[in-house]
Amino acid sequence: MRPYRSFLTLATLAALPAFAADASQAEGRLISRAHQIHRSLIVLDTHLDIPLNFGTQAVDPFKNNEQVSLSGMIDGGLNAAFFIVYTGQSKRVPENALKAMNEAMIKFDAIHRMAEDLYPDRIALAYSANDVVRIHRSGKLVGMIGVENGYSIGRSLETLRNFYRLGARYMSLTHNGHNDIGDSAALRLDFGDKPEEHGGVSEFGKTVIAEMNRLGMMVDVSHASKATTLQAMALSRAPVIASHSGAYGVTKHPRNLDDETLLALKKNGGVIQIIAFDSYTREQPPEQQAAVRALRAKWGVESPSFIPLLPPDKRAAFDQGMKDIQATWPPATVRDLVDHIDHAVKVIDIDHVGISSDFGGGGGVVGWNDVKETENVTLELVRRGYTKAQIEKLWGGNLLRVWRDVERVGEQMRANSVRH
Repeated sequence: MRPYRSFLTLATLAALPAFAADASQAEGRLISRAHQIHRSLIVLDTHLDIPLNFGTQAVDPFKNNEQVSLSGMIDGGLNAAFFIVYTGQSKRVPENALKAMNEAMIKFDAIHRMAEDLYPDRIALAYSANDVVRIHRSGKLVGMIGVENGYSIGRSLETLRNFYRLGARYMSLTHNGHNDIGDSAALRLDFGDKPEEHGGVSEFGKTVIAEMNRLGMMVDVSHASKATTLQAMALSRAPVIASHSGAYGVTKHPRNLDDETLLALKKNGGVIQIIAFDSYTREQPPEQQAAVRALRAKWGVESPSFIPLLPPDKRAAFDQGMKDIQATWPPATVRDLVDHIDHAVKVIDIDHVGISSDFGGGGGVVGWNDVKETENVTLELVRRGYTKAQIEKLWGGNLLRVWRDVERVGEQMRANSVRH
């Protein structure tokens, strides 16, 4: 028996180069197919955060600064993206509400400056779902505007209308901390938040959702509490979106949507844009969370959006601190991200799932940590057997379908108000 076993070993060894060559060729074909699919689609990301100094000499939108840049979008085949007008939650007093609105206006101005003054030959703003398709066909990148945290409208529906006139096509009801619109998934204990303030959507929040429906603006439930999310879907006459959330069934984080909420989203006709954010994508042990909190406190980083504003020396120290943490607790990868996509597709079908990065706001996983690496997500989807038609839905097709439904509801509501 010994010579026979030896013969099998030699035969196996002789076959290894051929096997390796076949595997390499198969991998090459897979990469080529993913590339062809990726470059044939409108690849749309629903959440790119920008700093307050975006569109200035300090932060040129075209250059490869941080995770978000037009040149990076071109390199990575990311054709369309919502640039985000984000304002953080603060204590609810009139002067802070005014400050939030003013910060929002700075970001609106920056996005318009990028598209209309600095790089009109590279990017154009879309105000409708059909605009996205038209601009993409022209060969330009597509920019859209989303508002993160309805706190920035204060208690003014006229400010909401003005945001719409400026191009905002979705707005998240909340961010971290309760506001006058509804309860958040994340409490701000420093502001005295209780587990619930409104029991979900506030009375003012109901008028906000109704007005967003009338305008044709998508209601975004990312960052909202479960009660707020479920009530928003019940109140809205149009489908809603979760612009950057994960699946709680994969990672038990309060920012993620559980299966009950996902099923309600499917019934509502909406879409969840699965987020590439490490702590939402892969469960982090308490020790890691404490280490990150301590590092942010040390360098005065209230949220990830503050990181690009650090002076160079502090930024280098902060980045090294994050590397040290990641050496102990490796970050999430593209595979982890697609695990969330797989789960959501299994629970609510392919027609209600999309993809978002949250770049510039803390997003990024190994393999997709910059807009230049966007094609890696498509490659992982192809590896798992997703078809071109399915990938097209995930990379914006579903979002555009929801957007068109929201536009249709708004047109009907406005027509009915004129008749009456």
